[in-house]
Amino acid sequence: MTKPDDKQSQLRGLAAVDEVLREPAVEELLERFPRDLVVDATRAVLDRLRQEILQQGTEVAAEALTPAMLAPWIEHLLTVAVTPSLKRVINATGVVVHTNLGRSVLPLESLEAIVMAAGNYSDFEFGLADGARASRQDHVHDVLCTLTGAEDALVVNNNAAAVLLAVAATSRGGEVLVSRGQMVEIGDGFRIPDILAESGADLVEVGTTNRTYLRDYEGAWGEQTRAILRVHTSNYRIVGFTSEPKLDELATLAHEHGAVLIDDLGSGALAGLEIFTEEPAVSASLDAGADIVTFSGDKLLGGPQAGIVVGNRDAVEVMRRHPLARALRIDKLDLAALDALLRLYLDPERAIERIPTLAMLAAPESVLRARAERLRDGLIGTGAPPEQQALCLPEAAVEIAASVARAGAGSLPVTEIPSLAVLVAPPDGDAEGLAARLRRGLTGVVGRVHEDRLLLDMRTVRDDEVDELAACVLVALG
Repeated sequence: MTKPDDKQSQLRGLAAVDEVLREPAVEELLERFPRDLVVDATRAVLDRLRQEILQQGTEVAAEALTPAMLAPWIEHLLTVAVTPSLKRVINATGVVVHTNLGRSVLPLESLEAIVMAAGNYSDFEFGLADGARASRQDHVHDVLCTLTGAEDALVVNNNAAAVLLAVAATSRGGEVLVSRGQMVEIGDGFRIPDILAESGADLVEVGTTNRTYLRDYEGAWGEQTRAILRVHTSNYRIVGFTSEPKLDELATLAHEHGAVLIDDLGSGALAGLEIFTEEPAVSASLDAGADIVTFSGDKLLGGPQAGIVVGNRDAVEVMRRHPLARALRIDKLDLAALDALLRLYLDPERAIERIPTLAMLAAPESVLRARAERLRDGLIGTGAPPEQQALCLPEAAVEIAASVARAGAGSLPVTEIPSLAVLVAPPDGDAEGLAARLRRGLTGVVGRVHEDRLLLDMRTVRDDEVDELAACVLVALG
């Protein structure tokens, strides 16, 4: 334990800011970085050392307090300060649309569209034919109507915003009927009741958690009822003793009373993948009579963050003219990416090939095995010179095994997608430690720990990432 007198001695030995700034190594930093930034970093390092000295039982060596020894810490802080915070990650979790890792990876066509829109002026809200102001919605309106069969379309910044705008525009000051079993939490603590409360409409719950009938909606209908909201429970399933009205029955009830039916589909599955059979189709909702259908751009659609609205012309127009529409509008980069993505869907086969989310979900076992074998060979040094093989893992430490992948982002919650993974048994037996070092690498790697081994699922590792992933693991193993 450090004595009080020792602490005071160490504090007196701590260099002053001006003294540190005169250190040659720090003077070099002043030439590379703004002076105010260097001063702030210097003070931060000194404050940290001062705290360590004052902490009970902490002793800081005298040589660590010299200006020369402080310079590397100051440089580190400055480098962190000027380096963008977002960091590239290799997703080896098997969760395709991983919310915490940024959800969908965009296709090349969307990336090119973003670069064009970001680096140039564009006809974002300008009509080149007549030289007059235009709407940003024009860029995606027609293609959305073509893909879904809707009369009208509108895009905002995310699906929660789309639901909020739909309810506010159609039902503010009135009531909205929602089945109790659809009162979902959509992530990070945001719940459907909270969103509806902000719309200015009153929520009326009908039915029970597992069983709701058409008569429940009929019994709850009142003079102030303006809409029925159906929320697709994309992030969970109620199974067993369940019941809910058909969508066309709800549409008939709503239209008989001059109200609207809003159908929040959430995931937005437009592709014809076999695993999407349990997801409600947008066109089916429209055919059943839904006036407004909303879904996300960055879930199963495979695009940027966006809230997509399609429906009948009158209902969508009310949303377009509502004051909230401007506050919730999509920005030019997301719109450019979405525009390019939607064009790919005009050719369904090309969409599955070009859109990473769809390609990952549809990848056959043969593709996953080829990736797994490449990764295994890289980890054990197959074909490498003897001096490199010495840095690799023994063959017994690496295994290819069956795995289960997930769609992610609350989509297809009970659907298990067969996959293949490479299991790595670290020599020291510390799989958690290996996983932590991989996350902190120059390129972050996120996998799963399973029975004291690191599991790297190949469904979410792209072909051009396999060799890099092998290198990351070997570096992390040291």
